[in-house]
Amino acid sequence: MDRQAADRAFVLHVRPYKETSALVDLFTRRQGRLRTVLRGYRSHKGSAARPFNCLEVELRGRGELKTLARLEPAESFLLLQGQRLMCALYLNELSMRLLPLADPQPQVFDHYGLTLQALAAGQPLEPLLRTYEWRLLEQLGYGFSLEQDAEGSPLEPQQWYLLQPESGLLPVGGVRPGAFLGAELQALAAVQWQQPEVVRAAKRLMRQALAPHLGNRPLMSRELFMRHKESSA
Repeated sequence: MDRQAADRAFVLHVRPYKETSALVDLFTRRQGRLRTVLRGYRSHKGSAARPFNCLEVELRGRGELKTLARLEPAESFLLLQGQRLMCALYLNELSMRLLPLADPQPQVFDHYGLTLQALAAGQPLEPLLRTYEWRLLEQLGYGFSLEQDAEGSPLEPQQWYLLQPESGLLPVGGVRPGAFLGAELQALAAVQWQQPEVVRAAKRLMRQALAPHLGNRPLMSRELFMRHKESSA
């Protein structure tokens, strides 16, 4: 099997495989999302193969399923607990669902790493999640303008808009279910996260934008997050 040059990678997901191995989904900087096999996972070799860990890895194989030939910590491991752990699980599941296999996305990779660090540092959750969602959609070619509508006209503060994910924001005659006020969208474009109504609008907008790409299968991390909030109430 071919041995490839070392790459940096984040662990997205790990599950047992056969007796002593594991299937490890990686987000690598040079090769994108990859599926790999880690043999001897239950020995000391698997101690670093945990979600959110940044590793230096060497891979073998030409097919879709690579073999993890070497893995070593590339950075100090982050401590994530409670809601911040739930948010990091959401980032991983979203990346697993949206990132194509073997499609390099170095800008998303870098943003993912910075988002994890910001979560661990205690920065506000909503702006971190919404910004990562937006960057992911944008880099995969699913982004849309927050400064003009689908016809190329500048957004008007008092105009209402509906999102058509394939084309962008369409002006509508008045308030409609799921519509957004132009002033909220303009505030989003200006990254004005201090306004609660803008934060709420961002969450609605990203849910609508992500829905066509996620399909009907619910996100398990969202369900875990809701359960965590209920148990903590």
